[in-house]
Amino acid sequence: MKEGVAPVWREAMAAGAVIALAGLTAWALLTPAWGLTTAAAGLAALCLYHVLYQGRLWRWLNQPAGAPVPAGAGTWEGVFAALHRRARRAAERQQELRVALERFRNAAQALPDGVLILDTLNAIEWLNATAESQLGLTLDQDRGFRVTNLVREPEFVRYLESGQYAEPLVLHPSRTPGRTLSLQVVPYGAAQKLLLSRDTSQLERLETMRRDFVANVSHELKTPLTVVSGFIETLQDCLREIPVEEAERYLDLARDQALRMQRLIEDLLTLSALETGAAAVAEEKVPLAELLAEVSNEAQALSKGRHRVELKGATDAYLLGSRAELQSAFGNLASNAVRYTPEGGSIEISWTAVDGGGLFRVCDTGIGIDAQHLPRLTERFYRVDRGRSRESGGTGLGLAIVKHVLTRHQAVLEIESQPGRGSCFGIRFPARRCLPA
Repeated sequence: MKEGVAPVWREAMAAGAVIALAGLTAWALLTPAWGLTTAAAGLAALCLYHVLYQGRLWRWLNQPAGAPVPAGAGTWEGVFAALHRRARRAAERQQELRVALERFRNAAQALPDGVLILDTLNAIEWLNATAESQLGLTLDQDRGFRVTNLVREPEFVRYLESGQYAEPLVLHPSRTPGRTLSLQVVPYGAAQKLLLSRDTSQLERLETMRRDFVANVSHELKTPLTVVSGFIETLQDCLREIPVEEAERYLDLARDQALRMQRLIEDLLTLSALETGAAAVAEEKVPLAELLAEVSNEAQALSKGRHRVELKGATDAYLLGSRAELQSAFGNLASNAVRYTPEGGSIEISWTAVDGGGLFRVCDTGIGIDAQHLPRLTERFYRVDRGRSRESGGTGLGLAIVKHVLTRHQAVLEIESQPGRGSCFGIRFPARRCLPA
C-alpha cells in the first residue's frame, strides 16, 4: 500500500509545484490577476483530471465481478494497474475454488454411498446421485426444502431431531419395500450436517441367509443324530432282550441315518468350495458316452429296479470341463428324478446336439413341481415338500451345487414341470464346451 501511495503524493506535489510556478510567472510578467487566473485554471484542470478517473473507478466498482479494469494515465495508470493485478489474483483464486468445488462434487458423485448436505434448519443444500436414488429426492426440485418434509419416515424425523448421531439409523423405507438403508448424520462447520446413506439391503439378505443356513444345517443334522442316538441307547439298554433280527434292523436304520449325515457334510463341503470361488479343477475332454453311462448306472443302482431308466443320445463327442464337477451335476439331476418318481415310473436321460452346443436332460414321470416353486429350487435347503424330501434321503443342496457347477461351465439350467405329470431338468452347454468326436 505504501509503495502505491508514494507515487500519488509525488505526482500531486509535482503538479502543485508546476501550477504555482506558472502562477508566479504570470504574476511577474503580466499582472497579479493573470497570475491568480493561471493558478486557478491549473488547479481546476487537476481536479477535473482526478474527478474523471474517480468516476471511472466508481463505475468499475459498481460493475459485476470480473469486469475489465479501466485504463488510466499518469497516477491513475499505476492505481488501475494495481487494481488489475488484484482483480486477476482474485479471479485466479476464484477459479481455483471452482475447480476444487467441482472436484469435491465429482468425488462425492462417485461415492457408492449417498451424501446429503443440510443447513441449520435441515434444509437441503446439495446431494449426490446415490442419495437421490436411495431417498427418492431430486436436487433441482428439492434444494432448499427441509429433508423431513420430503422423507416422511417417523423414525428418520425422530433421529434427525434427537441430536444423538453416534449410532446410525437402520431404516426400512415404506416407499421402497425390501430396501434397507443405514443413515448417519455427521455435524460439521457452523451447525451444518452431512447425512450419509448406505444401502445395506444385500448385507441384510446375506445375514438372513446365513442365519437360515445355520438353522437349516442344525435341523438337518439334528434329525438323523436323534435317530442314531436313540437306536444306540435302545440297544445299550435292551441288547440281551431284543431279537437279533430287530437289532439288525435298528443298526441298518442307524447306518442309513449316518450315511445321510455323511452325504450332507460332503455336499456342504462341495458347495462351500464352489461358493468361495475355489480354483476350478483343470479342464479336460470328458467323453460324453462314458459320463452318460456312469450317470445312468448310478440312477439304476439308486432305483433298485423300481423304475424304468432309459439312456438316449449316447455320442462319441466330448465335453470340455471338470469331469468330477460335471458328474456331480448330472448325477444330482438323475438322483432327484429317482427320488421323486413313484415306483413303476420312467426316467429318461438324454443328450442332444443343439445349435453347435449340447443339451443334457433328465425327464421323469414323477410327482412334478408347481410353477411357484421353480424360481427357488436352486436355493440351499429349499424344499417343495419337506416331509417327502427327508423321506427320500435328499440333503436339500443338490440343485444349489448344480447351479454353481453350471456357472463355472457357462451352462444354463432349464426346468419344465407340471404337478402330477413329471419334470424335465436340462443343462444347456455353449458351443465352445462341446467338442466333436
